[in-house]
Amino acid sequence: MAGKRIIQKSHSKLKLASSIILLSAAGLLLMMPLTGSADAGSVSPADTVPEEPEVIVPWGERMPSVSAMDAFLPDYPDNPTVVPLSTPVEDTYFSDAAFLGDSRTEGFKLYSGLKEGSYFYAVGATVDTVLSRPARKTANGKISLLDAMSKTTPSKIYVMLGVNELGWTRIDLFHTHYAKVVERIRSDHPDAEIVLQSILPVSAEQDAKKTYVNNRRINEYNQAIQTLAEEQQCHYLNVAEAVTDADGCLPANLSFDGVHLNRAGCAIWLDYLKTHSV
Repeated sequence: MAGKRIIQKSHSKLKLASSIILLSAAGLLLMMPLTGSADAGSVSPADTVPEEPEVIVPWGERMPSVSAMDAFLPDYPDNPTVVPLSTPVEDTYFSDAAFLGDSRTEGFKLYSGLKEGSYFYAVGATVDTVLSRPARKTANGKISLLDAMSKTTPSKIYVMLGVNELGWTRIDLFHTHYAKVVERIRSDHPDAEIVLQSILPVSAEQDAKKTYVNNRRINEYNQAIQTLAEEQQCHYLNVAEAVTDADGCLPANLSFDGVHLNRAGCAIWLDYLKTHSV
């Protein structure tokens, strides 16, 4: 693995993650045919851009204390699939990386400041649609995100999916479809490191709305993602802890809608990736 590991016990084991904004009438048309449940849809971060980015404090300098973290979350058992803290890498480390996801991955490309890597995303993307729904334009028409990525040769693949599946009635279906995504990626890219990122949390305001887009639900989905990483022997990156406050929510100053990260939030996300290399 690239990057010298820091010898310390990682406490990057929060079970929190993110969610999506309320569905629009158009978003309701994106229902999942295979599950019979609502695809939560999402609005592109490009709709609203903060004019001034927040002051960024590097993750390594603002890591929550062990007592603060344990006060509201149980710890994961030690697990080799969880990516630990490591010596920071340069942006060029991601020159051979691919990022697969939904509108949050789009936001990461637009606002993180990272100019390296290739991106495969679609607003409202799910662990089912990345396999089947035409979303990437080519000279011969649209193809699915995974079909598009199969034509490239990344050595590291970062996946951020799950926010649009929070309305599905059964988490086991999410697990099943996500497993198919991992298996397809491994088939197309047998030598690549596959990194499953945890879903990011939502703000306290969004959480208080009592919809299925809530942090408890995100926590359950993240456990499913970690379990999948263990089963598939790939990496689990708990990026959610980088944007989680002491109450287990996404800080308001890191988002402009309670769900999608703004420039400050995306910069912290990138800082976390750079200090948790694989």
